Amino acid sequence: MARARASRAAALLVAALLAVGALPARPAAQQATVRVKDVARLVGVRDNELFGYGLVIGLNGTGDRKQSSFFTIQALQNLLTRQGINLNTARRDALDTKNVAAVMVTAKLPPFARSGSALDVTVSSIGDATSLQGGTLVVTPLSAPDGQIYAAASGAVSLGGGFSVSAGGTGESAQKNHPTVGRVVSGATVEREVETRVMPQRLTLGLLFPDFTTASRLAQSINTALGRVSAQAVDASNVAVDVPAADQGRLVDFVARLEQLTVPTDAPAKIVVNERTGTVIMGSLVRIATVAVSHGNLSIQIKAELQVSQPPPLAPSSAQTVVVPKTDVQIKEDRAALAVMQQGASIGDVVAGLNAIGVTPRDLIAILQAIKRAGALNAELEVM
Repeated sequence: MARARASRAAALLVAALLAVGALPARPAAQQATVRVKDVARLVGVRDNELFGYGLVIGLNGTGDRKQSSFFTIQALQNLLTRQGINLNTARRDALDTKNVAAVMVTAKLPPFARSGSALDVTVSSIGDATSLQGGTLVVTPLSAPDGQIYAAASGAVSLGGGFSVSAGGTGESAQKNHPTVGRVVSGATVEREVETRVMPQRLTLGLLFPDFTTASRLAQSINTALGRVSAQAVDASNVAVDVPAADQGRLVDFVARLEQLTVPTDAPAKIVVNERTGTVIMGSLVRIATVAVSHGNLSIQIKAELQVSQPPPLAPSSAQTVVVPKTDVQIKEDRAALAVMQQGASIGDVVAGLNAIGVTPRDLIAILQAIKRAGALNAELEVM
């Protein structure tokens, strides 16, 4: 059976608009008030990315294959050479890497990390290994983009319960989680510190989501709390704060006080949809202008079945039983008048009406795209 639908989104929209008309009026969206530490960070205080190339050993035959992962053999040779084991050409060719996997090791070096601090690292296979279960990461230096080594990682690799099973020759397999990526908890030790410079006289707060209105409100909240004009919005992202002379010697306490201040945030009217997963995320500030919609619902259903035709009694010997296909086509079309939605209705009211009639998220995505294309959606529509 094959089924095709046309103009279903428009039909659902009009039904939703009729349902919205029965909903009570909703108050305007209130501004969200959050802590400064939830919307801003000190500029210059950030994580640093570390990475390195290493080997995971001790695998149970799930490592890289010798024929394809030549770099694993080379890395294994270099490791053995550094341990004083010299291999001639014949012995090098005989190396088997089924218990070894080449991996990339990544970690984040947090600000103010001191020498000897422990970091979690992520281990990811870069060859054709099927699983890192039960493996041990050999000591791997971790460097930053500047080429300097800041940490060293090693330890047992944990997959979080991941496993991979396959039946040889039959193509059957079973997999849980992701067996080619694991973690080494507290597996890296910081060897070099990164200097984090914070000027005691002037700080800069950077918004996580740049917005001119929020930046202005943040400066006003800080000035009100300090009782003086100390903060100024530089742009949509940054707010400069002059540290009072009495607090320059107690900078940690001053920053802690700033982080606990509250600020009314603002955000643009925006709708984010993901057509692959049917996810729809929208803000309460989204509004719809006056729009008129004509809808219809056309459904075509084609049903095919096979029937058996048998020869009647006393039929000639040449008569045979045959299979005869039978096709049934049904076309149904519903008509409706033009519906008008008045300006100012919130997207929350429209969604409430759509939910009342059982609209799926994918239908909602099609409806929102149609309203946007008609110029009646006063919001940014981002399709992922």
